[in-house]
Amino acid sequence: MTSPVKLYIYDLSNGLAKQLSAQLTGRQIDGIWHTSIVVFGKEIFYGQGIAQSQPGKSHHGTPLQIVDLGETSIDQDTWEEYLEEMREHYTADKYHLLDFNCNSFTNDCAGFLTGGAIPSFVKDLPTDFLSTPFGAALRPTIDAMYRRPSPGAPAAAPPPPVASALLQAVASQAQASSTTPPAPLAATESLAGPMHPCTNSASFRSLIRAHRAVVAFFTDPQGCPPCRAIAPLVQKLADEKGTRSATGRGAAFTTIDIRVGAGNTLAAEWGIRATPTFMFFLNGTKISELKGADPNELKTQVDLLLFQAYPPHPHSSLPLPTIKALSLAPILFTQVPALDTVLAKLVSFVDAVPSSSSSQAKEILRAQVVPYLKSRFASETKPLPSASPALLASWSAATNTLAGSLKPESLFPLVDMWRLAALDPAVTAWLAITPAAGPVGLFARTARDALAQPTQDKGTRNYVLTALRLLANAFGSAPLARVLLAGPGSDGAAIGTLVPALLHTDAAVRTAAASLAFNAAASVQRARVASGVGLGGVNVNQGKPDAADAAAAADEEWQVELGSALVEALQREEGEEVVHRLVAALACLLRFAPDDGQVLGLLEVLGARAVVLGKLKTASVQKKEVRKLVEEVGALCPEA
Repeated sequence: MTSPVKLYIYDLSNGLAKQLSAQLTGRQIDGIWHTSIVVFGKEIFYGQGIAQSQPGKSHHGTPLQIVDLGETSIDQDTWEEYLEEMREHYTADKYHLLDFNCNSFTNDCAGFLTGGAIPSFVKDLPTDFLSTPFGAALRPTIDAMYRRPSPGAPAAAPPPPVASALLQAVASQAQASSTTPPAPLAATESLAGPMHPCTNSASFRSLIRAHRAVVAFFTDPQGCPPCRAIAPLVQKLADEKGTRSATGRGAAFTTIDIRVGAGNTLAAEWGIRATPTFMFFLNGTKISELKGADPNELKTQVDLLLFQAYPPHPHSSLPLPTIKALSLAPILFTQVPALDTVLAKLVSFVDAVPSSSSSQAKEILRAQVVPYLKSRFASETKPLPSASPALLASWSAATNTLAGSLKPESLFPLVDMWRLAALDPAVTAWLAITPAAGPVGLFARTARDALAQPTQDKGTRNYVLTALRLLANAFGSAPLARVLLAGPGSDGAAIGTLVPALLHTDAAVRTAAASLAFNAAASVQRARVASGVGLGGVNVNQGKPDAADAAAAADEEWQVELGSALVEALQREEGEEVVHRLVAALACLLRFAPDDGQVLGLLEVLGARAVVLGKLKTASVQKKEVRKLVEEVGALCPEA
């Protein structure tokens, strides 16, 4: 006699993910999925340990979707025994929102009951989320929610307020029990996430298909002293070399206890005759095996697996001391103008085209915006006050009103106010989740259109210059930079402004544009360095791109456009300061770029090496440090 097996699917974000994901991540994510198994008239799920309730009666409410996983021939007593064994592994302190969660549990159960797996759109959600720069930026915050900080460790940067609220809501929902209110997240000394217990063949095969590199530890902790002796090292290696990074570069570590679930059957399937035994998988294929508890050999095999999965980038072996010493901090324009004078200038422009709506906008600027800017940037107040969402909403509405009634050359005082405000993290966080980056996106589009005109007067020049400085400051925020470069509704306005500005006749405009170019390219380099791409960045995944590959592909279009503009600007530029910033931007775009990517291919066609090294023969490069940088960047450029 068989029994039906159902998968209940819930959205832990209660619709927020679907509403905000495109703005936050640049990708539509329809839900933060929680799943539970329904079999033998009960709903079983993992959060604060393994819990159960009547189907549809848990604290998660009514499921959004019910998936039929098939039938099981396993009887209820065997199922209950399996759950008891699983309680030792699926404990509250091991829960991790991304690495070891309710979906890990239901996938294990599905494999035991039916030999199948849960739907891929549920299993792949963490990878999809982390493949976005926003997800990568939040990874340290998520990790910090599930571990106790080490003494002396730097605090993780706080996420934007909306993202923080969303994370806390999801985490509390995920770990709440069915009978008690949400409890504070349990702190553990280290993340348990990198260790994935497998109790049956289906979940094991699902794991090795899902990860580029897998280390499988077949163990018998009850009857095997060497297994117990080597276990701490396995956990340490999982912590250090597991798939905890934002890009998933690392190995998935799984432990198979031959006394738990169908572990013994799984061991027999793979020919395990003694414990401990380690198996190493690359792209779903077993490449080596280690029998016995040999710590040194285990470390060697893990390192060899990772080397094969992520070969070092060719640039990692080049001596590039000047490029390596480059600060990747964004170039910011922090000068505080006389705010009353700025307001008076803007008001004079507004009064020249009076309207009732403009009068209201003037009042918002006078009564709310300028006092905020003064309190944050023109006083010694500690701590620095941040802009509230209410203020930003009012200011944004006033900005839209004025942008609709004033010509671009009359808007530069307003742009300068936003330029200053973009130094406030609360402002950039708000802009990052505002459609099309709000006023910053609006100013970028206006600047792009102004630069497209055949003639430009002094007023237009002032507007474009101020808009470029605003964009440079905006790129101090990684989430906002991502929205401006490739987010929904961005319309390519930031790059569309930057490219012609690099060739502008005005030196100040070119300097601001070169600063923006560096900030954009530095954001790419920071992501590559943080992902460990220099230590292992060549894609040998045979059609299974990891998160870093997906993010790189999404970014390549604007990177190609920027690379082309940098080469053309270098050909024409004579000012040493601008040349320095242009070459530094090119260094960030080049270093650790994919060998088979479009960026290197384009630079080869454009003869970038000859252009860069040609600057050494001109009077525009005199300083020793600039000449060294030019030489190193020339060496990085592909030969034509």
